Amino acid sequence: MKNFLTATWENLIMANYAVDPAVLLPYLPNGVSLDLYQGKAIVSLVGFLFKKTKIYGIPIPGLGTFEEVNLRFYVNRTEGNSIKRGVVFINETVPYSLVAWVANWLYKEHYTAIPTKHAWRLDTDAKHIEYQWKTNKQWNSLSVKAGLEKNAMQKNSFEEFIFEHYYGYTKINDTASEEYTIAHPSWKINTIQQYHISCDFGEMYGHSFSFLNSQAPESVMLAEGSAIAVEWKRKRF
Repeated sequence: MKNFLTATWENLIMANYAVDPAVLLPYLPNGVSLDLYQGKAIVSLVGFLFKKTKIYGIPIPGLGTFEEVNLRFYVNRTEGNSIKRGVVFINETVPYSLVAWVANWLYKEHYTAIPTKHAWRLDTDAKHIEYQWKTNKQWNSLSVKAGLEKNAMQKNSFEEFIFEHYYGYTKINDTASEEYTIAHPSWKINTIQQYHISCDFGEMYGHSFSFLNSQAPESVMLAEGSAIAVEWKRKRF
């Protein structure tokens, strides 16, 4: 079967921060380069909901719907005459130990399992989306209030840069990396009216990211999401 995982990703919040590229170099897989936006290296704190999750087309009883929070950055890989634009995950957080274990065991990913929850509310003129996760007995949160209108991303926009990466890259060791594809249509986005971020970046992602505790994001975005598919085949290089 071509696809290892299929699911629906809904209401993706992206809080995007400009960082010194040197912070990301220890996490950079061999064979790829940082993908910069207007000369800036970007990391994104992401919260979204996994739904209808299937492994090899088989639903996971009791584990099909859950929150994920991750920290990711952007890379590209030149192969022949093409440039592949992708993401590297520093950490991915889910509420289920089994999900984290399978991802780490099969693909050398960086999943952790901690308590998570979400709250969605739809008003007549806005929607309120919030994700929470618990570390060291403290709840962190990422939330937005956004307009209901669904807008296409503008070509060459910051939104397009953040969302239009369709490859994932994993650092296996200092010399080996793996590439996989993440398939989904271009997402519609909602206009952000307000946002709130309460995250202990140092506790979640290590001391090298603790400076983000006091740094305002470059932007915060909300995408509607869609069905997605992650291919089984991974290319090692």
